[in-house]
Amino acid sequence: MATSVAVPTAEKKPARRRGGADEGGKAFNRLAATCVTLFALIWLVPFLWALITSLRPNDEIAAHPTTPWSNNWNLDAYRFAWNSSPLGWWYVNSFIISTLTVLFTVFVCSLAAFGLVHLNFRGKYAVFGLILAGLMLPTEALVLPQFMEFRALGLLGTYWAVILPSVALPVAVFVFHSFMKAIPVSLIEAARLDGAGWWRIYSRIAMPLSRPAISAVAILTFITSWNAFLWPLLVLTQTKSQTIPVGLSSLVGGAAIQYAETMASAVLGILPLLAVFLLLQRQIVQGVANTGIK
Repeated sequence: MATSVAVPTAEKKPARRRGGADEGGKAFNRLAATCVTLFALIWLVPFLWALITSLRPNDEIAAHPTTPWSNNWNLDAYRFAWNSSPLGWWYVNSFIISTLTVLFTVFVCSLAAFGLVHLNFRGKYAVFGLILAGLMLPTEALVLPQFMEFRALGLLGTYWAVILPSVALPVAVFVFHSFMKAIPVSLIEAARLDGAGWWRIYSRIAMPLSRPAISAVAILTFITSWNAFLWPLLVLTQTKSQTIPVGLSSLVGGAAIQYAETMASAVLGILPLLAVFLLLQRQIVQGVANTGIK
């Protein structure tokens, strides 16, 4: 005689309430958007104020310095700033110095990071520790020794006096080290078994795989080199050999400051950096995100 067995019905689990999580996520998004907007305004308002001031006449600025409107917008300040100063030479000097600094920094720092990751030698960790210690050393502490060194070498007043101190960048070594450490060791060992030397592994494997790190280091180094002021001010003595920040500082002086011309020069000096950032902002974000700095 067959007996029927009652199968227990599966208990229905109460559905998870997503209302609280959704509300928390929306609140966090609003907070993040508010913070981003405030920081954007902090950086954007001074630039807009400089742009507005550069388009106003000097007599109107002196009469109403805090008024953002004008009845006589013009480009006279830009014409005066360009014609009264070697602004074109300053652009060329800044571009050459920043470009060469980027090339040498990427090459030297990536090579140092490659050696610290894949080569075995005594004192490797001590060397890496000294490089990281350079992150805590203020730049101003090195000004006097570097000045005496480059004066002894006869390099004062040349591009090399600005380029060479910026080549050994601890931050760049750390970024390349973090990225190259993530390259699979099996890939390096397979290349070694195929007879590839270290230089070929560096140039054919490590560097192509490190393109995000190269982009991040190159862009940030270019911006830092373009904005450098203290060291170029000390070593570049001739007016035509100066960079944009140093040259613009010479326009602010004297008994009467021409605010429109000064602001016009500042706008002309920041335009190249603004263009670089707007064109390459995606590479900056991707490069930093893919170098292990999370």
